[in-house]
Amino acid sequence: MEKQTLSDFQEYREDKFTKKIVFKKEGHVAFVLNFGPGHQLPTHNHPGATVYLTVLEGNGFMIADGTETAVAAGDLVQVEGHEAFAYRSADDSRSSLSVVLINTPSEEYAKDV
Repeated sequence: MEKQTLSDFQEYREDKFTKKIVFKKEGHVAFVLNFGPGHQLPTHNHPGATVYLTVLEGNGFMIADGTETAVAAGDLVQVEGHEAFAYRSADDSRSSLSVVLINTPSEEYAKDV
């Protein structure tokens, strides 16, 4: 067993979002995404994967296949790999997401940013 405290991975920058790897195993990765007010994760997908995103702090908007849904701390969202999705933090607060990516499409998805 291995234990981590997610708040240790909540690192905010004023100029862009951050991505901090928590666990990385073959084909799977868990990480934390941290957003300042109004920061956005670009639209992308994860071919062949499933993504689970939990809002740890703050609120914002998930955009999946063109549909925008408001989310807040405590919400859990599932996104299938073929869906084009993005996330935008609310303009008035920072936010943080815990992300579990099952069947990582490539090593590029499992790096800190």
